[in-house]
Amino acid sequence: MGSESAGRAGRAALLTVLLVGQFMANIDTAIVNIAAPSIQADLHASAAQVDLVVSGYILAYAVLLVTGARLGDTHGHRRIFLLGLLGFVVTSLACGIAPEPVTLIVSRLCQGASSALMVPQVLSGIQLHFTGQARVRAIGYYTLALSGGAIVGQVLGGLLVSADILGTGWRPVFLINVPIGVVLLLAGLRALPPDAVTRRQTLDLHGVCALSTAVSLAIVPLVFGRDQGWPVWSWLSLVASVPAFVWFVVVERRLGAAGGRPLVRLDVVGRAPVRWALIAHGLTTLTYLALLFVLALYLQHGLGQSPAQAGLAMVAWVAAFGIAGPVLPRLPRRAQRFMAAVGCLLLALGYAAVSTSVALGHEDGALLLVLLGLGGLGLGVSSHALISHLTSAVERRYATDLSGVISTNAQLAGTVGVAVFGTLYSGLAPHPGADDAMRAFTTVTAVFAVLALTSAGAELRATRQVGAAPAEALRDDGPRHAVAEPGRPG
Repeated sequence: MGSESAGRAGRAALLTVLLVGQFMANIDTAIVNIAAPSIQADLHASAAQVDLVVSGYILAYAVLLVTGARLGDTHGHRRIFLLGLLGFVVTSLACGIAPEPVTLIVSRLCQGASSALMVPQVLSGIQLHFTGQARVRAIGYYTLALSGGAIVGQVLGGLLVSADILGTGWRPVFLINVPIGVVLLLAGLRALPPDAVTRRQTLDLHGVCALSTAVSLAIVPLVFGRDQGWPVWSWLSLVASVPAFVWFVVVERRLGAAGGRPLVRLDVVGRAPVRWALIAHGLTTLTYLALLFVLALYLQHGLGQSPAQAGLAMVAWVAAFGIAGPVLPRLPRRAQRFMAAVGCLLLALGYAAVSTSVALGHEDGALLLVLLGLGGLGLGVSSHALISHLTSAVERRYATDLSGVISTNAQLAGTVGVAVFGTLYSGLAPHPGADDAMRAFTTVTAVFAVLALTSAGAELRATRQVGAAPAEALRDDGPRHAVAEPGRPG
């Protein structure tokens, strides 16, 4: 009994370290948005420099996620997680003390790269060290860290900048990571099981180059094109990303056919249960991150609310999202299989209800919060069940192949969502004002409802395909590396 309790405590400590790392990385994708005006004024930065401060992190993070996942496989998940965390702490300090814009921009790029090393090890660690219902519960907390981090980033950013601690203005939004990161680093040294890599593998550098080029060509115009009015270069870059992705696929297939270890196992990602679930997860993530952006515009520019009020409006969403974590593992396993589609339907209902409510003149207040809560519940159920489905749809030894792909898929989808729907909203509401804002917001949320329904259909396809998948694809057949007992000091 004592050994079993120690094992549970060790796994709890392991999960806590991993999820706090994920939470910190997600906070930093959002926290700087609120601090941007203060940064621009204090450092006398240009608008383009501020854009790079905000978006440089996202750019480096999205481009290197899959590479970070593969480095965990080739050099040990513990080692790469701690290396990424150390880099995150150092670059956060560099951001917080940056004396001028260029130093801050470079530090933000390095901070995003550090997160790309750390984050893929979180889902890989859950897949490798948790099975059955314990994995379902762990993924519930993982999805809460994903969603909650974005909201907390917005709220915390506003509070820290407004507090102007000791006259430091925007700097605490970065410096707060340092003490938390140091404590997490010490905890990780103890809680994360030692790596026991049995065979050091060569990183697929050709694949890294091909994928990084393709993702960069897609992400850069999506991140910067909207604010610049979609210039010609942004469209040329997007078009060029298509053959770049084709090039990546050719490179990976050739390496796999030659018996090598490609950066991404396309045969695993291409399995029907995985492919359809990635489509569903991408669509739900797209609508959620786009909603964060569009709702802030609607509440601030349309209704004249403050940034703090706009950030707090999403608290109901996150609170409802968190309900899925403890509830889903208690459902019968047969019911769990269909909960991703149910969650997508609830999400679609929430978006449709928000759109209808605003169109009928209920612009804000308690009703909007309740309806946002319905959407948050739907996203929580779908995200939790979708990631549970994805991690159980392949053999355990492919954990690394899937973790980087899931994170990159979500990041790309979210970037597309903000770019497309931010542009749509701005086109429908070019000037501040309640009437234009209401029309734009109802249109956008109605489209979100349609996309959520589409994701429900994709998830039903994924669920049906599970029954047709090879039996070995659905079992835990052991990790690729020997793993020490969680909780044992490294």
